[in-house]
This record gives sequence, C-alpha cells and structure tokens, in this order.
Amino acid sequence: MDSLSSADSSGAIETRGIEPVPDHERHGRVRELFPTWVAANISVLLLTMGAALVVFNSLNFWQVLIVAVCAAVVSFGLVGVLSVSGKWGGAPGATLSRATFGVRGNLFPGAILWIARFGWETINAVTGAYAVLTVLKLLFGIKSNDALIVITLLLFVACTFLVSGMGRKVLNICNKWSTYLFGLFSMLVLAYLVATIHWSDVFAKPAGTTAMMVAGVGTIAAGGISWVPTGPDFARYLPHQASGKRIVGATVSGAGLVMVPMVLMGAVMAVATPGLAKAQDPVSFLGDLLPTWLAVPYLLTAIVGMLLINSLSMYSAGFTAQTMGVKLPRAMAVSINAVISLVAGGLLMLVASSFLGSFITFLILLAVSFSAWIGVYAVDMFRRRSRAVRYDAEALMDTGRTSRYWYVGGFCWQAMTAWGVALLAGLSFTSCDWFSGPLAGTPIGKYGLGWMATIVVSAAIMAVLPTPRENVPTAVAEPAPATAEREKVTA
Repeated sequence: MDSLSSADSSGAIETRGIEPVPDHERHGRVRELFPTWVAANISVLLLTMGAALVVFNSLNFWQVLIVAVCAAVVSFGLVGVLSVSGKWGGAPGATLSRATFGVRGNLFPGAILWIARFGWETINAVTGAYAVLTVLKLLFGIKSNDALIVITLLLFVACTFLVSGMGRKVLNICNKWSTYLFGLFSMLVLAYLVATIHWSDVFAKPAGTTAMMVAGVGTIAAGGISWVPTGPDFARYLPHQASGKRIVGATVSGAGLVMVPMVLMGAVMAVATPGLAKAQDPVSFLGDLLPTWLAVPYLLTAIVGMLLINSLSMYSAGFTAQTMGVKLPRAMAVSINAVISLVAGGLLMLVASSFLGSFITFLILLAVSFSAWIGVYAVDMFRRRSRAVRYDAEALMDTGRTSRYWYVGGFCWQAMTAWGVALLAGLSFTSCDWFSGPLAGTPIGKYGLGWMATIVVSAAIMAVLPTPRENVPTAVAEPAPATAEREKVTA
C-alpha cells in the first residue's frame, strides 16, 4: 500500500503528489479556474486551425464562428463537468480513475493517456520553438538552422519543466498575468485586422457543407477533449462546498474567451495569406502579416502562453506518471515528459515534412483515445453522485488486494470492457494519414464523429453492465450519515 503523504502545498513549490488533498488544505477558489483555462488555450495553433477551416474545410466566416463556439462549449463543457470529481475526491484525475477501472485496470487507459500527453506536449514545444525563431528573425535577422532549432527547443522545454515543477500556486500566478498580457495584445491584433483586412473578400466567401462544419467541430474540440482527464487536477484544492455549476462556467468561459476569437482571427488571416494553413512553420506567417512593432510583442506573449500550456500539461503528466508507478516526486516525474517532448520535438522540426498534417492526424487520434476514458469515467461519476458514494482517500492510495478498488484481481471488468470496446469502435470510424478504419466510410466516419461515437459507446456499455461492487470490508461497510455523504458528492 502507498501511504498517504503529509506533503504540504502551502509553499511556493508544491510538494504534494497524487495523494488526496485533506480538507484543511482546500483553500482554492473557483475563480482561479478561469485564468487557468484561458492560459490553457493561448496558442497560435488556434490561428492555424482557424485558417484550416477556411482552406481545407471551405467554410465561411459565419460557419467558422459556429464551429468555434460549439467546439468550446462541447469540449470544455466536458472538462468542467468531470473536473467536479476533483473537489469530490481531492486527487488528480489519473488517481481518481483507480476507483473507476480498478487499481490495476487503471494502468491500461492511464498508459494511453500518458502517451497521448507526450504528443500534445511535443506539438506545443515545437510551436513555442518556432515562435522564438520567428522573434529572432524579426528582431535580429537571424535565420533558422538545425543548431538553432535544437537550442530554442531545448530552452523552451527547460523553461516548461521549471515552471511546471514548481506547482499549482506558481502556475496560478503565471496564468493570471499571461491572461492580461495576451488579452491586451490580442485586442491590438484584432484592431489591426479590422482596419487592414479586406472584409468584402472575407464575407464574400461561399458557405461550405454541413459535413465539413461537423468535422471542423471535432478537429477544434480535440484540443479541449485532451484536457478532460486532467480537469480534476486543477479542482482538487477546491473545498467540498464549491459550486459545480460555477466550476463548469469558469472552465467554459475561460476557454471560450480565447478559443473563439483566435479561431476566427485565423480564418480572417487565411483570406490574406491562404498559405497559412499549409505552412511547415505554423508561426512565421505572423511576421509577414503583422507589422514588427505588433508581431514581436504578440509573439512574445504567445510564447509565454504556450509555455504555460505545456507547463499545465506537464504538471498533470507528473501525476499520471506517479499513478503509473513511477517512484519519483511529481516535479521529478515531470522530467520524463520533458525529455520525450524534447526528442520528439526535434524529430518533428528536423525530419517531418508537414507540421499541419502531423498535427491534424495527432488531434484525430488524441480525441478518440481520450473519449473512451471519458464515457466510462462520466458514468462512474454519475453513479457516485446518485448513490452518494464518496471517493475513499486511503483506498485510492492502496494498490494492493486490501484496496476498496481492487474489484476482481485489481480490475473493474465492467469499466475495462466498456473502455476497450469503445476504443476499438472509435478507431474503426477514424480516417487519417496513417490508417483508415473499416467504418470510416460510414456517415459517422465521414462527418468526423468517431470521437463522439467513442464517448457514447463507452458510456452506454458502462451504463448497461452491472454496477461494480467495491471491496468494502464488512466492519466498515456501513454508509456514512447521508448529510455528510451528500456534502462530499454535491455537484
């Protein structure tokens, strides 16, 4: 059994790992989630994705607006709803997932989520490095070369590792100021576009098909879906009485405040620079489209934003590593992700022929792999709320046969069945550069709804299978008073 740590998180550097946060340390506030999810979306990749909706999906301005709003609400709505479990159990999502899949079963979806996290961090690190290279070219005329690519990537990953290793309080402070700065310069960029873009060309573009709109929602939403399993990580310091509705509201509004205008700006920029969506370097176009006095500060704030996105991702990845059995403190566990993102980022920048192609393919597979987990976990959450069954802090840290979440041989067969079948079903509907599933030609596949089908299949199977029975010793099987229990699981 893993013992519950007495790690104190009150200092500047967070020392607490995956162990649940005790009540006396629950001093977080729901409003802290707003800048967290703003910062999680400060990426110029949203500009590229907005441009792709125009260039590849052939959507017009109003269709892009609808796609961006729907993607923000759907993806970060899921993030917000499942984040509520963080305040119920006070632990990271990867750890709470032990209660859903079993202490051994959790290793399988956990491994896939961890691998997918590597890819997301690599994409962000590469984008951040490209932004640094663009700033060096604009300010000093320094042209990119292989050695400089490696150096900038190394510096970006090192800074990410440093910030993520310091923990929640440092991230909250950075997120707050990054939100202010990026918001200011985004408004300046928006004002410049309003004044210089030929709006007649923007609004003259014909509408695309409904199928391309639906597929576009899935592409844009994939980034938000990747945050769903880590949502509880940022809500675990909230007190039990924190409002679930406010958690969802702060999450969706924080993400939407950035996602919607960024995607729209990318769509508008694509009118002036159609090559934006096809460029190997997803950042340098800003130097061509914007004047230097605006492009440089905007890119600098974007670099900080992308660094924070990766820091938030690595922060959660450290918890996933510990849950997977890595015997290191969280800050050191983060180093595994840092090394992998450095190596993979170098390959993507120096070897890959198409950044956007690799990125879109990754997003498609990312959405499916995370969606199988989402459906199962959501049903388990609903059952806990309806039956007023709280998460057991000691059992979450007990990986032996005595754990409440041992189920059968350490596996919850209902959750594992639902997850495995849904994952295979989602992949069968998926088509990308690397492979095409046998059902990719069906309407679900053509509309890019493999990720949604995955959630529905996993949730449906989990719901119809018998409710898992936790291994509660007879001596302590009596439920706690209803009032206390419902305080624990109130939404």
